[in-house]
Amino acid sequence: MTFLRNFWKDEQGQDLIEYTLLMAFVALASAALFLGAGGSINKIWQISNGQLANAATAAS
Repeated sequence: MTFLRNFWKDEQGQDLIEYTLLMAFVALASAALFLGAGGSINKIWQISNGQLANAATAAS
């Protein structure tokens, strides 16, 4: 019984779990941000490509 009581009160390793959860949250938030930004960057490239194509056509 004292083993279980000591095991329950032991806080060793608690910091590791907290940091692991924090890093997992940061990784998920970063992934969501990159996926959201990917669509915006794709639109910018499409607009730029269209404008360059129009300029090349008008120049020739």
